[in-house]
Amino acid sequence: MEYQVRAARITDVERIVALVATAAPAASAAALEGADLLRQLVYLPQASVLVVESLRTLVGVAVLALRPSVRAGGYVGTIDLLVVDRSHDAERVTGLLLAELLRSARNKGCAVVETTGPADGAAPIAWERHGFRPTGPRIACQIRADKASAEQG
Repeated sequence: MEYQVRAARITDVERIVALVATAAPAASAAALEGADLLRQLVYLPQASVLVVESLRTLVGVAVLALRPSVRAGGYVGTIDLLVVDRSHDAERVTGLLLAELLRSARNKGCAVVETTGPADGAAPIAWERHGFRPTGPRIACQIRADKASAEQG
């Protein structure tokens, strides 16, 4: 199946809310309340809202919010939402979203990206493949520029 990752547009917000409501019912109430916030995040440089489409159907969504941190030595990115339609390849779609989120975070000067672990244990291999490791109640991925260049060399 062919998947396309892209930045969300304002016109995607209703589809995002619908996907969250069907794929992650526990998070749906927050997503419905957060629809107005999603509309704002689409335009803010301190956030990345990404969607994955397959045959023009929204099958995944992720939200990364940035905050400055003196302790981290740059920005800390927090993945606030990552939801994949259950009828699609969760590991592949999660991997696509994580790769693009980490690229975006790196481009925006993040030192680390963190999140709570996948609630239902969905696609833990995709998270590990992208460098996420347990750090207490959260999982995190160090993405400093010097680490990326050292890994490539």
